[in-house]
Amino acid sequence: MASDAKSANIGARLDRLPNSGWHIKMWLVTAFALLVCWSNGISGSVQNILLNELHWLKDGTTLLAMWGTTYTAGQLFGALVGGPIGDRIGRKKSILLYEVIHIIAMIGGAVSPNVYVLYVFRLLQGFGLGALLVVLFAGFTEYVPGRNRGVWSSRNSFIGNWAHPICNGIAFVIVSTGISYNMNWRIQYMIPSILSIIASLIIAKKLPESPRWLEAQGRVEEADAIMTRIEKEIEASTGKPLPPVTEAPKPVKQLPYSALFRGKLLRRTIVGSLVLIGMNTIQYTLMTWMPSLLASLGYDTSQSQFMTMFGLFGAPFGIFIASLIMDKIPRRVMGVLLLVLMAVLGIITGQQTTMTALIVSTFFLNTIIYMYVCYASAVYVPEMWPTSAKLSGSGFCNAVGRVSNIFFPFLVTAVAASSMGSTGVFILISAVAAVIAVCVLLFGVETRGESVEDIGNID
Repeated sequence: MASDAKSANIGARLDRLPNSGWHIKMWLVTAFALLVCWSNGISGSVQNILLNELHWLKDGTTLLAMWGTTYTAGQLFGALVGGPIGDRIGRKKSILLYEVIHIIAMIGGAVSPNVYVLYVFRLLQGFGLGALLVVLFAGFTEYVPGRNRGVWSSRNSFIGNWAHPICNGIAFVIVSTGISYNMNWRIQYMIPSILSIIASLIIAKKLPESPRWLEAQGRVEEADAIMTRIEKEIEASTGKPLPPVTEAPKPVKQLPYSALFRGKLLRRTIVGSLVLIGMNTIQYTLMTWMPSLLASLGYDTSQSQFMTMFGLFGAPFGIFIASLIMDKIPRRVMGVLLLVLMAVLGIITGQQTTMTALIVSTFFLNTIIYMYVCYASAVYVPEMWPTSAKLSGSGFCNAVGRVSNIFFPFLVTAVAASSMGSTGVFILISAVAAVIAVCVLLFGVETRGESVEDIGNID
C-alpha cells in the first residue's frame, strides 16, 4: 500500500467478516481479562475481615465509611483520565498500562502493613480498574462486526459478571482452610493479581492493536497490515474465501476531547451519562441496601442474607437473556423497555411482605437490572462514539455515573429513614428508572447493527 494512502477501508473489511475462531479468540481474551480484574469483587469479604476479625476498621468510623468512597473516587478518576489516554496511545497499550497499574496496586494492597497504606493502594486499585473497564468494554466494540456487536459485547458482560460469585466462592474456600485472617485477606488480593498477570501476557501475545484506531490515527499501513493478517487467519480457519468488500471507504475524523461537549456528540454525552447514572444508582441501591431493607421488614440477618443471595441468581440469568436478544431489539426500545420494567418491578417489590413473594420479586427485579447493566455498560454506551473519541466519551459517561454513586446513597439513607421506609427506597428506584426512560426515548441515538464508522458520522 502506498505510503500516502489515506484509507484502508478497515471498517467495511471488518464488518463483512463472518463469525470465526478469530472473533471467539478476541472475545475470550477480553472476557478473561474482565473476569479476573476483581479488586472490587473481593471488597466485601476483605472489609468483613478487617472490620470483624482484625479490627483495622471499626463500626461508625470515618475509616469504615471511606472503604467504599475511596474505591469509587479512584474508579471515577480512572474512567475520566483513562479514556483520553486510551484514545491517544491505542487500545492494546492502554489495556496493558492499566493492567500494570491495577496489578501493582493489588500486590501493594496485599503487603500493606496497616489500613492507611491499604487505603492508598485501594484508591489506586479503583483508578486502575475504572480505566481498565472503559477500554476493555469500549475498545472491544472495534473488533467485531456491527451486525452482531451487541451479542459479542453481551457475552463479555456475562463472563465478567461472574467475578463476584467466584470471589465469594474463593473467600469461602480460603476460610475453610483455617488459615489466619491476617493472611486470608492478603491471599484474596494475590489470587487476582496472579490471574491478571496471566491475562496481561495473553493480551500482549494475542490481542492486535485495533486497526480501526490505527486508521483513525492516520497510520494506514499498520492498520492494513494487521487487517490483512486477520483476513488470512480467518480464511485459513474457515477454508473459504472472504466475502468481497462492497462498501466504499468512509471518512474517519480526528476529534478533540472538547467535541464531547458540543454539537451532536453533546447529545450522546448527556444520554450516555444518564444511562450510566441509572445503572449505577439502581444497581448500587439493590446490591448494598437489600439486606438492610429486608431487615427493616422484620427478617433477621440470616433470612435477609439468604433472600438477597437467592435474588442475585437473577443477575447471570438476566445477562444471559440479554446476550440472546441484544441485537434483535432496537437499542432505544430495549433501553426504555428495561427501564419501564425496572420501575414497575421496583414498585411491586416494595409492596411485598411475605418471604416467598419478596424472593420472587427481587429475582425478577435483579434479572431486569442486570439485563440493563449489560445493555448500558457493555453495549450501548461503549458503541455510540466515533473511533477517535470512543474511550474518551465512554470514560466521561462512566465517570459521571460513578459521581452519582457518591451522592445517591445519602438520598437513599434519607428516604429509608423517613416514614416511607424500605417501600420509599423501591419507589425511588422506580422514579429514577422512569425519568431516564423518558430521556432515552426522547434523546437516545440508535446504534443497533450500524457500523462503527456510520455511528461516528456526526456531520
